[in-house]
Order: sequence, then C-alpha cells, then structure tokens
Amino acid sequence: MKAVVGLGNPGAEYKGTRHNVGFEVIAELARRWGVRLKRWKSMSDLAIVQDRGVLLAQPQTFMNASGEAVGRMVAFHKVEPADLLVVVDDVQLPLGRVRLRPSGSAGGHNGLKSVIQYVGEAFPRLRIGVGRGDPQWDLVDHVLSPFRTEERDAIARAIGRAADAAEMFVEEDVAAAMNKYNVSEDRSQADQADGEETR
Repeated sequence: MKAVVGLGNPGAEYKGTRHNVGFEVIAELARRWGVRLKRWKSMSDLAIVQDRGVLLAQPQTFMNASGEAVGRMVAFHKVEPADLLVVVDDVQLPLGRVRLRPSGSAGGHNGLKSVIQYVGEAFPRLRIGVGRGDPQWDLVDHVLSPFRTEERDAIARAIGRAADAAEMFVEEDVAAAMNKYNVSEDRSQADQADGEETR
C-alpha cells in the first residue's frame, strides 16, 4: 500500500492559500480517480483507492501538527516510509516549479518537520513552488495569503503537474517521477514538442 498525503490547514479561511497547495493536489487526484475523502479517526480526510493500492489523505490537524495524523495513518495502514509521498508548498522554489526528492530534511517547512518527527526523514516529498513574494513581508503572512490573479494560471498548471507526478509515483516509483518531473515546465513542454515532431 502506498499513500499520497497533501499538507495544509483545514477550514474555509485557508482554502486557496499558498500553504494549502498540498490539499489541492489531493483534491485533484480524488477528482481524477472518482473517489471522495471521508473523515478518519477525526484526524484526516482519507480515501482508500483499492484498485490503485493507495491512500489519499489531507491531515486535519493543522500544518504544524501534520505528523501526528500522518504517523497514525501510516502505522494503522502499514505504509512504509518509502511508500509515503508528502506534498507541500515551498517558498524557496519559483512559483509553479515542481520538485521531488526521495528523502531529506524539513528545509524549514513546519509541516515536514512535524512529519519527520513521527516517521523519520526517509519518505519522498513533492514540493510545489509558491514563490517568496516581497522579502519585506512576513513569511507566515505570505504562505497564508491567497494567490494573486496573475499567479493563478501558473499554480493551476503546477497542481496538475504535481498530480501527474504523484500518479507516476503510485504506478511506478519516486525515481521515475523524479526523472520526468524534476525539470522546469518550459523544458518539459519543449521535450514534449520535440517528441511530437519526431513521430
């Protein structure tokens, strides 16, 4: 069994904010796969996708306590760390950039820090660039702010690419997903166009 977990904050006031792109990737996967997430043990919204052998989850414990929900879920469903993909926002990446890593540190992300506390560092993570914005602006205010109108197309494409990468992780492995999606969107589109020209 694999698991794809998107981190974010529950509640309508956080919907559409930069910190909640992980939730949006899970929502996109649920839409593609025709499943609905339901509350599990008051800690997560969860769907078990039997035909794909994967769990989809949005922890409902707030970002800084994500690890409590994730740790309980992976222990209950016997998901190994290498089979757990955690999807998060990243202010260090340019807006719309997608990057996978098989393991590593929290990199300053409090949600990842909490997950590491409960399951260790040896789980894949999928980061989605949300940009840093004005460096004079408080970082907490930035990640809890919604995307500006001119940013929405880029982040919508990024959510789609992240969902594609998560699907490849489920169907193959993190290495295959890294090879395909750890490139800029411009390069990916150029490679696709080159492939079409040679057919």
